[in-house]
Amino acid sequence: MTVKVYGPAYASATRRVLACFVEKGIEFEIVPLDLLKGEQKNPDFLKLQPFGLVPVIEDGDFTLYESRAIIRYYAEKYATQGTDLLGKTLEDRAIVEQWLEVEGQNYHPPLYTLVLQLMYYPKMGLALDHKVLEECEEKLGKVLDIYEERLSKSKYLAGDFFSLADLTHLPFTYYLLTETDKGYMIRDRKHVNGWWDDISNRESWKKVLQL
Repeated sequence: MTVKVYGPAYASATRRVLACFVEKGIEFEIVPLDLLKGEQKNPDFLKLQPFGLVPVIEDGDFTLYESRAIIRYYAEKYATQGTDLLGKTLEDRAIVEQWLEVEGQNYHPPLYTLVLQLMYYPKMGLALDHKVLEECEEKLGKVLDIYEERLSKSKYLAGDFFSLADLTHLPFTYYLLTETDKGYMIRDRKHVNGWWDDISNRESWKKVLQL
């Protein structure tokens, strides 16, 4: 059955889900929403996602939102199909979950603010908050120092296999390198840079960027 993915293909959280689907060989159909027109706030969409955010998936009678919950679900549902994104053992899975939490709680918040201000504020005619930018860069730098140490000992975050822990970093890190002047935060860290070059050159991510 083809899974419906509600949300524009360019949206970062949607891209996280699509990358997972391509890795797992899951058939999907994108149901685009015009975020600038506020279609995500329409009553019909709010029945699917009461917070008015993308993406949302419909898989038959099953509906799910929040991109990280979606990728966890499908990595488990199709564990034996496509790329193994969870690991072979319970301990592997625990480490994958650990780094998924690190991404969501430590990595994403300062990165999101950096990308939001540097990529979108100029387009919206809003002034940059340089104090906030400095604070977020400092926070993200400390997180990346921990990543550098981790990746000096293993090829990927959860070990020597590509997993959800790596995949979840793709959308916003891509913007950091392509849409801001902060790409050196990745490039100046040898092992983080090598890791990024590896995961961002996966065929699944290249396909997502083409959508």
